[in-house]
Formats: sequence, C-alpha cells, structure tokens
Amino acid sequence: MALDIGTEAVARLAEERVDHRFKGLPPDADGLTVGELAAERRNLFTGGFTTPVLALSAERLAHNLELMETYATRHGLAFAPHGKTSMAPQLFRRQIDHGAWGITLAVPHQVRVALAYGVQRVFLANEVVDPAALRWISGRLDADDAFRLVCYVDSVRGVELMDAALRGARRPLDVVVELAAGEGARTGVRTEAECAAVADAVAGARGLRLVGVAGYEGEVPQADAERVRAWLGRLVALAVDFDKAGRFAGVEEIVVSAGGSAWFDAVADVFAEIPELSLPVLKLLRSGAYVSHDDGHYRKLTPFNRVPEEGALEPAFRLWTQVVSRPSADQAFVNAGKRDAAYDLDLPFAQVIRRDGTERPATGVSVTALSDQHAWLRTTGEADLEVGDWVGLGLSHPCTSFDKWALIPLAEADGTVVDYIRTFF
Repeated sequence: MALDIGTEAVARLAEERVDHRFKGLPPDADGLTVGELAAERRNLFTGGFTTPVLALSAERLAHNLELMETYATRHGLAFAPHGKTSMAPQLFRRQIDHGAWGITLAVPHQVRVALAYGVQRVFLANEVVDPAALRWISGRLDADDAFRLVCYVDSVRGVELMDAALRGARRPLDVVVELAAGEGARTGVRTEAECAAVADAVAGARGLRLVGVAGYEGEVPQADAERVRAWLGRLVALAVDFDKAGRFAGVEEIVVSAGGSAWFDAVADVFAEIPELSLPVLKLLRSGAYVSHDDGHYRKLTPFNRVPEEGALEPAFRLWTQVVSRPSADQAFVNAGKRDAAYDLDLPFAQVIRRDGTERPATGVSVTALSDQHAWLRTTGEADLEVGDWVGLGLSHPCTSFDKWALIPLAEADGTVVDYIRTFF
C-alpha cells in the first residue's frame, strides 16, 4: 500500500517561481510558476532553453521505476531506495507509488527534507551521534505515531551518546547493528563478537530498541560474487544468532537490510535463504542509482548484466551542451564542465549531435577533460562538428549528477518537457 507522502506539499513545488536560481531554463519564463511553465509543454530544443541544460527522460524514468518494483516483488524484497541519489521529493513519491516500503537516507538533513514532503518511513543508513539531530528525530517520533525511522549503530560509544541525547523520549529509536563489509572497509562493526557487545549496549539503553542488522555489501574489499555472498551470509547468520539469543524480544519484525546498485542480485539470492525466525523478517533492499541509471559506472556494474532475463535499466540523463569553440581539426569545446556534469567516476560521454533539428550519433567525438565551465572534446576526421551544434552527453554516477541541478526538465522522447524535478541538496 502506498504511503502518504504529502501530496499537497509535493503539489506546492509547482507554485515556485522560475528565476535566476535555475540554470538552463528559458529566460522568458522568469516569473512563471513551475506549474505554469510545465503546462506550456515547451520543447527542450526549440522552447528557449539555454545550454547547458540537464534533461531527464520521462519514458526511461518510468521504465526504471517499474522494473525495480517488479524485481523487488518477484524476489520477495521490501524496497527502500536510497534517496540521497536524487533528493527529489517528486521522485520519492513516485518510488513509493511503485511499492517502496519507504526511503533510505544518509544524514539527518535529508530526513528533514523527506519528512517535509510526507515520507513516513525512513531507513537512515548511518549512525547518528549529533545530539541536536537526535532530539529532533525523537521529537518527530513522539509527535507522530505513524512515522517510523530505523538507523544504524556501530559502536558502544555511539550507543551511549545516542541514549544520552534521547533521554526522556516517549518512543525509543529503532536501530540495527551495522556489520562492516570487512577489514579496511567503511563504517560498521568489524567482528561478530563486537556486534554482540553493541547489541548488549542497546539492550541497556532506554532510548533505543534493537530491531535488526544491516550493512552495505558494496564496500566489500575486492568485491566479487563469492566475497559479496560470503559477507551477506555473515549478515544473515548474525540475524539468526541475535534471534536465538532473544535480542529482538518485543519488536514486531526483524529487519535485515543490504543492497546497493551493484550487487542486489546477490542480496536477493542470499536473502531468499533466510531461515524462519521467531518473527516476520523485513528483507529490505536499498538500491538508489537505478532511478536514473547512467551511461558509465552503473551501466557496467548493474546486476541486470548478469541476469538479463530479468530486464535492463535504461540511462535516463542527458546533458545538452553547445559547441562554443572549434580551434582546430582535432579539438572542440562545449559550454559545460565540472559545475554541470558528474566527473568523480568517469568523464561524460559524447553521444549525439543536433544541428538544424536533426540528431545523429557523435561519431569521432570524445570528452577528454573538464574545466569548471568547459568540456574538452577530441575530434577525429569522422567528426562533423561546428560551433553552435548541440552535443548531448551521457553521464556516469547519478548521485553526483542530480546534485548539480536544482530544477531538472523531465522531457519526452520528442523533447516535450512535461514536468520539472526539484532537488534539495
């Protein structure tokens, strides 16, 4: 059942005025509301949009949402997609409308954004020890019995700090022990013995309630299928051991959570083998990059490459730029750079060229470097490229693509812009 995600709050995003804060939008739209501009259904290429402009494909976004809903359902997984990817309440709403249990987030500010737009279930994939943030979370839990938040604990000291900040709370904060992905990995408890010590500390804390175990298999050192599955097996075994020890007494269900965007097939397989426990198990997957997918990092890593019979995600982003300089036969520059395009995992990919309303492959064109506001293009003799041409770039890494754009046109295949996606970073 879809959760109430604040329909009115999301609708009010359409009342925001278009102005200088939103790059790429038509200058003559200043003063219109976002809703009024969307109603005009302007064309991305002829409607006054200025380059660079990032566009999200309406059809590919819909496909990706439907595919992951189907995947989670088929494998008996609850789904809490990681919202830090987009930080877009409109997309949170669509993810929940497509069956998501709730939204995963990484830091308390992101929780504030989600709650402002009606998200009622949050998985906070981090240990929170900031007393101001904990008091705010506790206040929201006490004020709204329908709101649920689950977060990590990964140290006895962290448990002590959390409990001190939550003193006097009406509702305890639900927590899961985070199992580290291995020595030298990121956060999390390194050994099962230490996990038990953290669980003991939670049992002695009045402000916390242990509800499960979790972790992130994407941090497994030298990750491959064997190592990832072995770590997931440890995570499941930890849940089983905790259950046998009676550590989940008094809770309604046991949470077992993992799953980034590179190994969710392994998560599905291993979680399918979780034995019957004393309580129902919430098998919670947290993949986030799927919503837009990409043309680089995740296109190479997606589990759908290993299980093609289950479908395929489609890259939904394209950054439209314009050639502003063609100083030599083997070089050109377009007007988008580090301020506009993700570059932490891969450089953008030159995909298509538009001239006089005609689109063709960007044959012989490649991106070799980014400056702040320029992309450096290498061109071969095959490249037919002139100053003024539009060049469509594919991007790698959704999480650092969304965060550069506060208002993103949602465009259909023919360029008709049907909506604008507001982000909050």
